[in-house]
Parts: sequence; C-alpha cells; structure tokens
Amino acid sequence: MKYEYWLARMRGISAKKKSLLRKNMKTAEAVYYIEETQLNQLEFLNEKERNTILQAKKQGGPGAEYEKLLEKKIRFIPWFSEEYPERLKEIEDFPYALYVKGSLPEKNSRKAAIVGARRCTPYGEKYAVDFARMLAGCGVEVISGMARGIDGMGHRGALMSGGKTYAVLGCGADVCYPKEHIGLYADILEQGGGILSELPPGTPPLAHHFPARNRIISGLADAVLVMEAGRKSGSLITVDMALEQGRDVYALPGPVNSAMSDGCNLLIRQGAGILLSPEDLAEEWGLQGMSKKAACQGLSEDEKTAGKGYDGGGKKDSKNEKVLETKEKLVYSCLDLYPRSVDQVAAETKLDIRTVMELLVTLELEGYIREISKNQYIIARC
Repeated sequence: MKYEYWLARMRGISAKKKSLLRKNMKTAEAVYYIEETQLNQLEFLNEKERNTILQAKKQGGPGAEYEKLLEKKIRFIPWFSEEYPERLKEIEDFPYALYVKGSLPEKNSRKAAIVGARRCTPYGEKYAVDFARMLAGCGVEVISGMARGIDGMGHRGALMSGGKTYAVLGCGADVCYPKEHIGLYADILEQGGGILSELPPGTPPLAHHFPARNRIISGLADAVLVMEAGRKSGSLITVDMALEQGRDVYALPGPVNSAMSDGCNLLIRQGAGILLSPEDLAEEWGLQGMSKKAACQGLSEDEKTAGKGYDGGGKKDSKNEKVLETKEKLVYSCLDLYPRSVDQVAAETKLDIRTVMELLVTLELEGYIREISKNQYIIARC
C-alpha cells in the first residue's frame, strides 16, 4: 500500500490521469519502477506529467511517508478499494483516494448534505440545527464541510439527536479548520462519524481547495439542503455540482429583504424543493424514527434541561450540582443546546460584555459549556 500512497499524494497529475496510469501499469509499484522509455510511450501523459513522475521517484522511497500516515491513524482509501464509496465513483472527477479519520458513511444509508453561508443569521442557524436533527434522528446521515456557520450547525444538529455526521475538509484530515471547531471535530469522531479529505495529511486549508471539496459533499449525498445563501455564496457551487451529479436540491426560503436568503429564494424560483419545515420533509421522504414532535419541533424539554442540573429524567446531575457563583449561574441559565452568542447572553443577563466573556471562559474551563464556533456557546452534554 505504500506505493499506492506514493502515487495518490503525487502533485501535478490529476486524479483521472493517475487512474489511467494505474490501470495501464496494473499497480502503483509498477509505476514507481517504470523505466523512462516505457513512460514516454504512455501517450495520455504530457511531457510535464512524465517529468513529475520521474522527479517523484527521485525523492526517496515511499515507506517513510506511509509510516507517518499510519502513526496519525488516518485511513488511506484509494478508488479501487472495496471501502471506497460507490456514489463517489458515479461522478466524473471522483477523488483518486480518500483520507479518513473515523468512519465512512454507511453504504446503504440515506444521506443528506446540509450547506449554507458562513456568516449566517440566527434564522439560518436554527433551521440548520432543526433539519439536521430531524434527519439524523430518522437514520439519515448528515454530510457537510465543517465550516463556520451553517455547516457547523448542521453537524451539531445531527449530533444532538445521536446521529452520525461526516465532515469533508478542504485541508488534510488531520487539520482542524477552522480551529474553533476542534470540539466539533472531536465530537464527530466520538459519536461514530468521520472526517474525510481527498488531500494528503498536513495539507493546509488553501482557498482553491474548497470549491473542489464541494463535489465530494454533494457526491456522497442523495440530496443537498441549502439553509441560507447569498447570490454569490460558495454553497451555490455545491448546488451546481449536485445538479450535474443528479442529486436532489432543496432550499430554505427566507425574507425577500434578506441578502442572506437571495441565493435560496433564487434556487426555489428555479425549481428547487422548498424546505417549509422538518415535518414536511420527513413526510415527503417517508422517514420514520423520531416522533414528529421530537423531530420537527426544536428541542424537547428533556434536552433543554440536560446539563442544567438535570439528566432529562428529573434527577440532579452530579457534575452540575457543584455550587456556582451567582453570576455564573445567571450566565449558565441562558444557555441550552441551541447556540447563543455573547451578545445574546449579555442582553439577557444585563451584564457587560467583558464580564460575560470572563464568565463564559470560566464555565468552559470547568466543563459546563462549550464554544462551538466563534463566540457561540452551548451547554456541554454530560
């Protein structure tokens, strides 16, 4: 497998050309030991690509790099592996290989991608959580890109209902981007989901990586749900790819005077499915699993009390039984499993921003709350 990894991480040759090269030579090991005269006979390669292969052969044996991969506990899954998702092979420019921490989506499960704006509004955040929570609660696996905003809320909603969610990154699978999502990154893995990338470990999150990763998000999914997007949102790139791949597209309608909903409203005008409520989508898809009330109406009372001194069954939670200072209690009481911003907490408690920030940091260090994106907090599940 070390030779396969060597070929997969080679830069300067497209995934399609690598696939042709391997098919022609039968194995990556044969590519590694190919003679220059034989290489020149492969007409589908241009001179630059041939030189790239020759230079890669001179950079030392592939064993050391493969050992580093194993040490990081990252799974290397090339396109010809039985584990490689069949749905990805259906798209024209499928990744040559995937690098995975955790698990891959189940082969026979239903999957939905939830995407949208990074700088989303509370309206978009709420429905990203609600729809993801319903879908995951009904056994649908949720896929997104772990970006700020809608992506993060989609992952978080899936986790709230105990479902599996998968993040496709525009960097190496061992690189948490954005950094403030380190808690989300860990929670996805802890709950049985996975972190995926077509980029080798250690690859930084460069801007040109993200449009390419969007084809993987849509490629893995049966349908793409756009929660909030402006007219020039990167989420619309995902939509274009989804349509090319034959995936269903849905959009959440928004106020006509909201620039953050322009893209969604335009998609609906062009024929996208309308996301009126999680309940309607569950009925349309014939989903079963969660009760309609639990799936389609925000958080249950049990979940709202979870982490606030109760375990959801009326019993005191020993972790939160510790006596908090009066102001800490005041701030803590404002939080639940829906994200709340620092400004929202300050407005509700009537405390100044600086004091609220200090109290939030204290509560986070003590394990009572968690920052899931910049200045957005939820209670920590026990």
